[in-house]
Amino acid sequence: MPTDTPTSARKEKSAPQKAMEKLGLVRDIDLALHIPLRYEDETRITPIRDLRDGDIAQVEGVVSDCQIQFRPRRQLVVKLDDGSGELVLRFLNFYPNHQKTLAAGNRVRVRGEARGGFFGLEMVHPSFKSVDAETPLATALTPVYPTSATLPQAYLRKAIASGLQRADLGELIPPELLPRGSWNLRDSLRFLHHPTPDVSLGELEDKTHPAWQRLKFEELLAQQLSQLQAKNERALQRAPRFTVRAGGLQEKLLAALPFSLTAAQRRVVEEIALDLQREVPMHRLLQGDVGSGKTVVAALAAAIAMNEGWQCALMAPTEILAEQHFRKLVQWLEPLGIQTAWLTGSRKGKKRAEMLARVASGEAALVVGTHAVIQSEVQFARLGLAIIDEQHRFGVAQRLALRDKLEQQALEPHLLMMSATPIPRTLAMTLFADLDVSTIDELPPGRTPIVTKVFSDHKREGVIRTIAAEVAQGKQVYWVCPLIEESEKLDLQNATATHEQLSAALPGHSVGLLHGRMNATDKAAVMAQFTAGDMKVLVSTSVIEVGVDVPNASLMVIEHAERFGLSQLHQLRGRVGRGSVASVCVLLYTSPLSDTGKSRLKAMAETNDGFEIARRDLEIRGPGEFLGARQSGAPLLRFADLTLDEPLVHVARQAATRLLTSQPHVAEQHVARWLGSKAEFLKA
Repeated sequence: MPTDTPTSARKEKSAPQKAMEKLGLVRDIDLALHIPLRYEDETRITPIRDLRDGDIAQVEGVVSDCQIQFRPRRQLVVKLDDGSGELVLRFLNFYPNHQKTLAAGNRVRVRGEARGGFFGLEMVHPSFKSVDAETPLATALTPVYPTSATLPQAYLRKAIASGLQRADLGELIPPELLPRGSWNLRDSLRFLHHPTPDVSLGELEDKTHPAWQRLKFEELLAQQLSQLQAKNERALQRAPRFTVRAGGLQEKLLAALPFSLTAAQRRVVEEIALDLQREVPMHRLLQGDVGSGKTVVAALAAAIAMNEGWQCALMAPTEILAEQHFRKLVQWLEPLGIQTAWLTGSRKGKKRAEMLARVASGEAALVVGTHAVIQSEVQFARLGLAIIDEQHRFGVAQRLALRDKLEQQALEPHLLMMSATPIPRTLAMTLFADLDVSTIDELPPGRTPIVTKVFSDHKREGVIRTIAAEVAQGKQVYWVCPLIEESEKLDLQNATATHEQLSAALPGHSVGLLHGRMNATDKAAVMAQFTAGDMKVLVSTSVIEVGVDVPNASLMVIEHAERFGLSQLHQLRGRVGRGSVASVCVLLYTSPLSDTGKSRLKAMAETNDGFEIARRDLEIRGPGEFLGARQSGAPLLRFADLTLDEPLVHVARQAATRLLTSQPHVAEQHVARWLGSKAEFLKA
């Protein structure tokens, strides 16, 4: 029987070792793939007389003076002379060893940024080391690595140099699958860690150098292979097989709907129906712009499963969105005899126990809720289909937990994920390549385009006058704020202050307030009043971003719009324009605007197309916005840039298919080399 090793006998890890583990630097290959952030040129010495203000350079000379000064504050001031001129070195924080190395008469090599000082050029806190006349210069650029406070560059450089020597960097990929003119992997990595001084810094910085191209291809190939492997593994799993029956629940629901489906909705319903008739688990993403009608598609998919006696679970990220779905689904399905259950974190006591019993018995065919749906005490009788709305809001573990709710006959439930944030083509080909994607690419008829206007917050009073005019005509208005209460750090109007201002400006009209710190009952009461039309203006934080459907709301004001992400702005804008009334979205911003802020607001003003918005968001923010809960896998693409490297994505995609078919063992080795355990994140 194993026993604990006595504490005295255990060797404690040092702070740098712990820091390396935290950075994921565990294997030799991890060290080899830890590429420098930037480089320092220690291959040449610049004469002091040639230094210019702002130059980052290395100089060498003899210390002529070293003393501690106390005005204006305690500091170490050193004078360095190289025969061509004199340079002041200034240290505001220093230790005894600084004074020892920088004592008068010592020769030192110093690197830093030259700045114009009161007594001529100086360097503040430069790096320095003791040298003699024979000390050689570096022959390659010195790497500066991503690190943390407890992991010094010197320690990391030594560890990486050692890992680079030990790592197995043999060629795995057959030459015919590599891009034309590729360097080999070993040479590429050695070069990127220690580039020669004659290299074009531009090629290094923009990652167009052949060494970078090989590394990016390797990374994209590993990512594509892992996605294909995940898809192939799912093909070996089994799920309930449903039959779409004439006269069944789906047909009855279609007949009962007060509207007709669009051609795009009919197409994606058919795609989902074909998946549900197979015994392989569906793993499909349903994407469509705001207001395109994804909920009714989900209801028709659920009807297929429920008609066969199986249960369906729909999980949404917020109670407001979950309740919005619940109301719609109850309205459509209960008249057809379907029993539903409502599960959220705020539902407690007897009502919760009653719902859990109905789910466990199978009496509730449809279960709608938040993450409460996946809690351990929730037991399904026969879960056949899991639907996740706004899938990017959920973590990998949460999605896996929902899939694990079916334990019958080693079956997995079918999985349908929905997103109102369309995925750009390059992301669909990479980080979502394991999904089948259905796209609703048209809006229901009768929707009027939303006009977007951008104003400085100096026009705030004019906007309030416009609101008064809208309310007088019986229209309803949203006003969205990014904060709930005063903040000393951010000079932002808050929801509470705005609510008071609008209440005073609109006497005789009800102005509501909704924010994330309210309890579920109070939120529901406010939303019920606004939905019923009893409340004319709703001041809210972004909790109304998704799921709220009030056709009479025709004006949306978003305050400090520059503080929101582009896809979030598009989601918020989608809360208006849901009826036949012409609608306007006003974006108020505070000057000065950053370049990113300008780009976001420009995109919003120029297009209502969610796919174009998504493309621009990828350009502005990178893939993180779309990954959402897949951000656990975001480090899988540390090097490739999906906005610039689309041609490489195509080459890697083709190579992955061929390699997995012809040499699956090599594909396995390549994925293990690059991803290690991270590949698991792609299976959810």
